[in-house]
Amino acid sequence: MDQEKKFVPFVPVETKMAEFTLRAALLGVIMAMFMGAANAYLGLKAGMTIAATYTTAVVAMAVLKALKGTILEENAARTVGSIGGNVATGAIFTLPAFYIAGIWNPFFSLEHYILSTIMLVVAGILGIMFVTILRRVLVEDAELPFPESIAAAEIHKSGQGGAGGSRFLFTGMGVGALFSALVEFRFIADGWQKIVMMAKGSKGVMMLRAPGMSPAYFGVGYIIGPKLGAINFSGGVLAWGLLTPMIAFFIHRGDPGAVTNWSSELTAVWKDYVRYIAIGGMLVGAFYTLYKMRNSLFTGITRSFSYMRISAADNAAISRTDKDINIRWSLMAIGVIAVIMLFIFNYFTGSLGPAAVAAVVMLFLGFVFAAVSGYLVGIIGVSNNPTSGLTVAVLIVVALLMVGLGMKGVAAVAAVLGVAAFTCTSVSVAGEMMQDLKAGHILGCTPWRMQIGDIFGVTAAALVMFLVLSLLHLGDVKKVVGGELDRLEGSGVTQVEYRGDDPALAGTTYTLDEIRRAAPERQNDILGTRAGFGGEELPAPQASLMAVVANSIVQKKTEFILIIAGMLMGFAFIMMQVKSPMLICVGMYLPIETSFAIFVGGLMKGLFERLADKRKLEKDAKDRMANAGVLISSGLIAGEALLGLLFAGLAFAEVELFGMFENPSYLLSLVCIGIIGFLLIRSPLKSVK
Repeated sequence: MDQEKKFVPFVPVETKMAEFTLRAALLGVIMAMFMGAANAYLGLKAGMTIAATYTTAVVAMAVLKALKGTILEENAARTVGSIGGNVATGAIFTLPAFYIAGIWNPFFSLEHYILSTIMLVVAGILGIMFVTILRRVLVEDAELPFPESIAAAEIHKSGQGGAGGSRFLFTGMGVGALFSALVEFRFIADGWQKIVMMAKGSKGVMMLRAPGMSPAYFGVGYIIGPKLGAINFSGGVLAWGLLTPMIAFFIHRGDPGAVTNWSSELTAVWKDYVRYIAIGGMLVGAFYTLYKMRNSLFTGITRSFSYMRISAADNAAISRTDKDINIRWSLMAIGVIAVIMLFIFNYFTGSLGPAAVAAVVMLFLGFVFAAVSGYLVGIIGVSNNPTSGLTVAVLIVVALLMVGLGMKGVAAVAAVLGVAAFTCTSVSVAGEMMQDLKAGHILGCTPWRMQIGDIFGVTAAALVMFLVLSLLHLGDVKKVVGGELDRLEGSGVTQVEYRGDDPALAGTTYTLDEIRRAAPERQNDILGTRAGFGGEELPAPQASLMAVVANSIVQKKTEFILIIAGMLMGFAFIMMQVKSPMLICVGMYLPIETSFAIFVGGLMKGLFERLADKRKLEKDAKDRMANAGVLISSGLIAGEALLGLLFAGLAFAEVELFGMFENPSYLLSLVCIGIIGFLLIRSPLKSVK
C-alpha cells in the first residue's frame, strides 16, 4: 500500500482541469458509433476485432488539440469512443446467431431492433456497474501490467509534446478506402482461384486460391504478427489442402464426372462439413484457453470477491482520482437490470421459471467473468481477451439448464442465445472499461466521470449497432442474389427449382419473376446462395459457433457428429502441444483467401521487424516505429470498413455500381498488395531517423 500511495499521476490529484466536457462527450459518442460499425464489419468478415483504444486516442488527440482541449478531455473522448468497439463485439458474436439458427428470419424488423438495442444497452451498462465494484482491486494492482493501457496513456502524453501520429492513421484510412473502392468498381480482382485435377478421371480435385485483396485483412495480419498469422493460415491450409478435397473425393469417388462445377462443389463441402468440424475444434480451443489461464482466473476471482467491501467505503473521503460511481447506485442499477433481464428472457422462453433461472445464472456468471475479463486485460490486453471462450462457457451451462428444465425447440435456443448476448456484451464492455480506467489512472482522470461517459458510449453504439448489422447482412444478400438472378436471366433460365435447406419445399419451382418479387432473405433461401450472415462474405464465425452449439445441445442436430469429430481434432492439437488450437480452427472456419491475406499481412510485419532490428536503435525508437505501423494498419482496417458500410448501403438501396472490367486482373491486385506492403514497412522505418 505504501508503494501505491507514492504513485503520482500525470495530472496531479489537486489539479483542476476540464475533463468530461460537452465537446469531449460528443466526440466520444461519434467515435463510439464509428468504431462500433468498423469493428462490426471486421468481426463479421474476419472473425476478429481490434482494440479501438489506439485509434480513438489518436483521433481524440488530433481533434481536441486543435480545439485547445486538455489531456483529460482527450482521455474522456477516447474512453467513450473506444467502448463502441466492444459493444460491437457483443453484438457480432451473438445477434447474427439468431438468424443463423433460423429464429430471426427475416433478420431486420422493428421488434428485433428494439429488443437488440435494449439487450446491448442493458448488458453494456451491467458490465460498467460490475467494473465500479471491481476497479480498485484490479486497476490499483501493481502486479498487473495493463500493456495496452500504458500504450494508450503514452499516446496522450506524447501528444502534449507535439508527437501525434494521426497522419499515419489517416494515411492508412485513405489507402484502405482507395483500394477497397478499386475492388468494388471491378478495376482490380478481389481474389483468384484455380481448380487442379490431381488424377485422371477427376478422382482427385483441389482448389488453389490467392490472398483476398482486402486492406483490412493485411492490416489485421500486420497487427497480430507473422507467428499468429501463420498459425491462423495453417487452419486454412488444413481445411482446403486436406479435409475439403479428401471429403469431396470420398463423396464423389463413384462418379466424379457427374460434378459439373467443382468450384461450387468444393465450396459446398467446406461449408457443409469442414466448418462444422472447425466449430468443434473452436469449442475445445476456447475451453483450453481458459484452462491454461486457470491460475490467473482463480486469483482474479478470489481477489475480486475478497475486496468488494473496499468499494463500499464512503466516497466523500476519497480523492478525485479514486472516486467511482457510488456503490449504492451501482447495486440499484444491477437490481433494475436484473428485472429487465427477467422480462427479456421470459419473452424468449415464454415461461417465467426458466427465465428466472437464466437471469440468475447470467448475473452470477456475468460478474465472475467480468472479474476474469478485467484480470486478463490487465495481463494480455483487450486484443487477446478470450471473450468468445467465456461466452461459450456460459452458453453451454445455460443450454444444459434449459434442457434440464424441460425447454425444447426454438424457445430454448432463443433463450440460450439471449443469455449469450447479455454475457458477451457485458464481459466485453467490462474488459475495455477496465483497460480505460487503468489508462485514466495513469493520466490522473476521474473514474466516475469515465464510467458515466461509457454509459453514453454504450448507448450510442447500441442505438446504431443493429442497423449496421442489418445493413451489412441485407446489403450482401441483395448483392449476391441480384448477381445470381442476372446470371440466370443471361443464361436464358426462366424457372428455378428450390435450392434451400427446407425439405418441405424440395422440388418446388419458381419463376424468376416470382423470385424477384420475394423478400431478399426469401430469395436467398430459394436460390441457395447462402449470402449474409454465415455466408462467404460475412462468415461471422463466433456467431455461427454460438448458433450451432445452442442448436446441437437443445435440438440434438445431426451436425453434432461433425462437431464431435472437430472436438477430437482439437484434443489431438492439444496433445501435440500445438501453440493455439483455437486460432487454427478459426483459420479452418474462415475462407482461405481471408486467412491467406492475414498471413501475408503478418509476413509484412515480420519483414519490417527484421529491417528494424538491423538498425540497432534504442527501444523507444523501435516502439515509435512499431506504433506507426499499428496506426497505419488500424487505418487500413477503418478505411475499408467505413467504405464497406457505404457500399453495403448502396447495395441495400439497390444502386447499380459502375464496373470497369467484367473479369478484372489479379495481377493488378498483386501490385496493390505490393504498395500496401511498401506502406506498412517503409513508412514506419522512415518515422524514426
